[in-house]
Amino acid sequence: MPNTSRENFLLTVNHRQPGRVVVDFGSAPVTGIHAVVVEKLREYYGLEKKPVKIIEPYQMLGEVDEDLVRAMKVDVIGFGGEKNMFGIPNRDWKLHRTFWGQEVLLPGEFNYTFNENGDMLIYPEGDTSVPPSAMMPKTGYFFDAIERQGPVDDSTLKAEDNLEEFGRVTDRDLEFWEEQIKRAEGSGKAVVANLGGTALGDIALVPAVQLKNPKGIRGVAEWYMSTLIREDLVREIFDRQTDIAVENLKDFYRVLGNRIDVVYICGADFGTQNSTFCSPEAFDSLWVPYYKKMNDWIHQNTGWKTFKHSCGSVVSLLDLFIKAGFDIINPVQINAEGMDTAMLKHRFGDRIVFWGGGVDTQGAFAFGTPRQVKDQVKKQVGILFENGGFVFNTVHNIQANVPFENVVAMLEAGDETR
Repeated sequence: MPNTSRENFLLTVNHRQPGRVVVDFGSAPVTGIHAVVVEKLREYYGLEKKPVKIIEPYQMLGEVDEDLVRAMKVDVIGFGGEKNMFGIPNRDWKLHRTFWGQEVLLPGEFNYTFNENGDMLIYPEGDTSVPPSAMMPKTGYFFDAIERQGPVDDSTLKAEDNLEEFGRVTDRDLEFWEEQIKRAEGSGKAVVANLGGTALGDIALVPAVQLKNPKGIRGVAEWYMSTLIREDLVREIFDRQTDIAVENLKDFYRVLGNRIDVVYICGADFGTQNSTFCSPEAFDSLWVPYYKKMNDWIHQNTGWKTFKHSCGSVVSLLDLFIKAGFDIINPVQINAEGMDTAMLKHRFGDRIVFWGGGVDTQGAFAFGTPRQVKDQVKKQVGILFENGGFVFNTVHNIQANVPFENVVAMLEAGDETR
């Protein structure tokens, strides 16, 4: 019988029956917990009262640190780069009081101003001499990107303008990652690494909120149109980006080896509530070859598993995600069209790992009773746990406005199923 979190995890991701359900809260930017809930969880478990570190400020995700990992019986820990999504190093923490009255810790270079409505403006690399790149409404709980797309002149568009943020890793980057991964040694936990540079056209990243003067195609609508009307340009961007990514992956593997278990490849959503953003044929033609180039290198040269995030109704794309070489799909958006859990497990459960889907964040978790939450968690685990291939998490991050009694009910139900 496997004893450690990592041993159970390795069984799970290799589609073998683990001794218990593997649990993740906080290993990736799509499996995290809002700072509001992190603070409540610390109080619930009787942990030291202290301000929560905001490790991913775009979504205001709080750090699930070592004592909370132990209390929540989390099996998977995650690491990201030295800088957050705004290009600001996560260090030199300073106190900040949020709009909702919580005291949190923000990075020291996280500089902000307020507009005439009282909304909070954040700046790329913390540089207030350039236009802001994101805004948090004074009634909000996270940031929205501010598009800084200038007029598009097709005669001057160049692939390198959309490659500015995809450079080669430096010795400093590798040293930083080496230091981080050392922290995981001896923990007995599985490790997820968000190495960066592998996301192809992720809409959250297209506006480049970390760049002071982003060039190229930086508007969400313009990017979607470009996949249709500027396909050759998009292919050139993807081709050159994946070449850079593979060279970076070689450097990361040289330093980190198989001390990491999963690489977070991409957070691009391809699903809506009822369908997909593109046809399977378009995805197969435009995206699969480039995802496959990265995933193939990983599988041929490392022991890492590859993680693809996509919300929505993606049942029509799952075979193509598998063809592209993804080992893991997150989340399992069980309330979207066609995303019936039993059907997904039957059709795809031996070929891809379902990471998430433990409770419906748009339904029972946000609006149901604790009893409904418990019943749903037990039902989902009952379907997905058999023969491995399932890591428990919610459908996307735990948001600030979830009733805390429902969070407790989810955790209690999880304990009862382990």
